[in-house]
Amino acid sequence: MQTINRAQLFRASCLSLLVTSLSFGIRAGILGDLGVKFQLNASQLGTITATAFWGFPLAVVIGGVIVDIIGMKRLLLLAFIFHLVGILLTVFATGYWTLFISTLTIGIANGTVEAACNPLVTSLYTENKTTKLSHFHLWFPGGIVIGTLIVTLFKMIGLNWQVQVGVMLIPTAIYGYLFSKLDFPVTERVASGVSTAGMYKAVLSPLFIFMFICMFGTAITELFTGQWIDVLLKNVTDNALLLLTLETGVMVLGRAFAKPILKLFSPQVVILMSTIVAALGLYMLSTLHGDIIFLAAIIFGMGVCFFWPTMLGFVSENIPKSGALGINLMGGAGMFAVSVWTVIMGKYYDNIVASKMAVLPAGTDPAKALEQAKSLAGPDVLHFTLTIPLVLIVAFTGLVFYMRAKKKTDPLTAVVV
Repeated sequence: MQTINRAQLFRASCLSLLVTSLSFGIRAGILGDLGVKFQLNASQLGTITATAFWGFPLAVVIGGVIVDIIGMKRLLLLAFIFHLVGILLTVFATGYWTLFISTLTIGIANGTVEAACNPLVTSLYTENKTTKLSHFHLWFPGGIVIGTLIVTLFKMIGLNWQVQVGVMLIPTAIYGYLFSKLDFPVTERVASGVSTAGMYKAVLSPLFIFMFICMFGTAITELFTGQWIDVLLKNVTDNALLLLTLETGVMVLGRAFAKPILKLFSPQVVILMSTIVAALGLYMLSTLHGDIIFLAAIIFGMGVCFFWPTMLGFVSENIPKSGALGINLMGGAGMFAVSVWTVIMGKYYDNIVASKMAVLPAGTDPAKALEQAKSLAGPDVLHFTLTIPLVLIVAFTGLVFYMRAKKKTDPLTAVVV
């Protein structure tokens, strides 16, 4: 007879997400070192970074389709294997292609974790989905904070980037062991008897398609900016990596206190307010200089804090028949969008720098000119990205009015299709 230990399963899920986020935080911190070590330009670094976002949607969508069939436990043991292989390949990387393959493998592991853990959390806490998803997803920014602090500390004491990456093996081994020993429930859709046809019908509903498209923008605003902040702003401030630590620290606190906020406001209102604050923070990051840029990082962190878990929670609560597939399609959409945007912006960054260098006056010091070109290119990339949350403000305003009208016409039921 199965004994479902809800608390232990939730803790193990948080630990697996910690490994996912450590990969983001540590990679963001060592990106510059990898560029120097292997002589990679911003476009190449952008492509390597993007492979993690390619692997993620691939795994999360496939996982969303098969999780009801093979079960969440088998999916998480696969995630453990992919994490183990990806981390070891990164530690022993020798150049562009080995970094490409290892980062792709870690991306597949990360996507597999979310493909299993998001439906696991909603199955364990059917009465409190959005709040528990926020508590679960606080370990994503939490791991980024830990990862960036590890990079900073290890650099101070002279440990190389291979050691920094190798640290991830410890929580990977622990979560793999825990999941191998625990019993799992079936997914919420299977437990409630919703048919596969009903699930596919739900993900083709207009409301789901709208949220799916909006997920492109919320994910780019949150994850692209965080992953690239060290590269984009390192010539603007001496503490660019600390900006990421500060921003993600704010996200941890916000998600930890999601329960009272979600009691005061509906998920769609939280998403709209978040988008407005995120747009303000991104504008400040792209225009300010000096110490006040740390205030910009705090405001930006407050804005993007609720994006990911609240988008997933909204879909799970208002389109419940979409099940694990619905949640995982949302995650896949977000990561795919980030992968495309990262490559585009990497090339955009290189083109800005090249154009600035092409018109140098005679006698200009090339090294100083390159530094100045980079200091202009980074904020320009962020300013260009600002258009995304500005469009989202309009979209989510419409969502708030739509849900308000829906509640008036059908106040006792969720939007079920």
